[in-house]
Amino acid sequence: MKALLVIDVQNGILGVRDFQEELSLIEHIIKDFKHSNNPIIFVRHFDQNEESPLHRGASGSELFSGLKDYADYIIEKKSPSAFYQTTLSSLLEELAVEQLFITGFNTEYCCMFTAISAYDRGYNVTFIENATGTVNNGETYEMGDLDIRDFVGTVLHWSEAIEVLDFEEYEKIYNPSYKK
Repeated sequence: MKALLVIDVQNGILGVRDFQEELSLIEHIIKDFKHSNNPIIFVRHFDQNEESPLHRGASGSELFSGLKDYADYIIEKKSPSAFYQTTLSSLLEELAVEQLFITGFNTEYCCMFTAISAYDRGYNVTFIENATGTVNNGETYEMGDLDIRDFVGTVLHWSEAIEVLDFEEYEKIYNPSYKK
């Protein structure tokens, strides 16, 4: 069985910049999974720092209202990996999931760490590069024109362990006949 992970689509992240393109792609993928009755698992991050917009109880920690009703399951986490000290592994085992599709935020932390952790646990992993987004940019890492999504996607692709696709490739491979 396939499952979709929608990572950290929370108000505190979405309020940083315009993520409409990413949200639109994520919603298309969610609808594909709904159409095929495959589980959609939202992952919600909570920071320990009380000043963080993702601190438990802060409005920024809430899941984005435009997508949250699609969630079949919600996993809460406190680290970049959705597997670390969460119930995700047991849920995936219970659902007999073999392949995980990764979408969401922040590409270079939570999406990447979760993808690698999933691979380490024996899952087939598909990382949909342009259905991820980040609040950071090249300046954050003192690398000027760094395209973070492309960089992370390239590293994961070169590993030959994780399938990295853009949305259009995902549609051709996994959903060639379903029309929105």
